[in-house]
Amino acid sequence: MIVGTEWMIEAEGCDPDALRDESVFRLIFENVIGDLGLNAIGSVWHKFPGHGGLTGLVALSESHLACHTYPEFSIATFNLYCCRERPEWPWEQNLRKFLSAATVRVARHERGAYVLPAAIGEDLDSIPARFGGVN
Repeated sequence: MIVGTEWMIEAEGCDPDALRDESVFRLIFENVIGDLGLNAIGSVWHKFPGHGGLTGLVALSESHLACHTYPEFSIATFNLYCCRERPEWPWEQNLRKFLSAATVRVARHERGAYVLPAAIGEDLDSIPARFGGVN
């Protein structure tokens, strides 16, 4: 039983100035939300002082979208969690465009895949077999 999909994204080699620019990240978020047909229900943004980065969080009716930037390391990280199926968003293409990212890694994780079988009516004796036996 899958209850959602979580994407964890790391963009490295980014333009440090872009990583400090909230308007750039608001635009990225607008694109993600619009392209995937998500529904924003509230947001919080925090800019760290001086040459610090920023943190952004948008609550979605489908879950959340968040980012953290580290200009001192030229890194941005993102987390998108959706409780309904969504297509892949072209993170690499877009983060190269918006942040001049040299490298973008995307990890996708299906949530709920390890729900205790008893919670969905499966006999507890079947658990070892379901996960490859008991060591």
